[in-house]
Amino acid sequence: MKNLKASDVMVRPVVAAKKNAPVRDVVFQFLNGFYSGMPVTDDEGQVIGIITELDILDAVLSGKELVKIIVNDIMTTKPVTVDVDTALTEVVKTMKEKNIIRLPVTQDGKLVGIVSRCDILTTLIEPEFVTYM
Repeated sequence: MKNLKASDVMVRPVVAAKKNAPVRDVVFQFLNGFYSGMPVTDDEGQVIGIITELDILDAVLSGKELVKIIVNDIMTTKPVTVDVDTALTEVVKTMKEKNIIRLPVTQDGKLVGIVSRCDILTTLIEPEFVTYM
């Protein structure tokens, strides 16, 4: 793991929401993509937020209707990101310290991938398995 970087384990392509996307549509993305959160980007591809299942559940608990709110209403602003060249050990430390499940990966300030805890674990065990097609 010492020699790996974020770019070695990140998943591409990465689905991101725009801040004006209806939250109901985000829920459909989560259900169809089998993930629980996604970055929010501006028109230039810079990460401006992150939205998770917990953000959505909190909104529902507070009485909001999914069809009436947009991502910007409930997203977490100032998300933590990592650069493609960030050492994987630093990625793991960041995830642990901040209790983060997934981190958007950027290059030159723009979103290029995402790395989750599961992606890291998969990378660590993959050399012991072979996939035949």
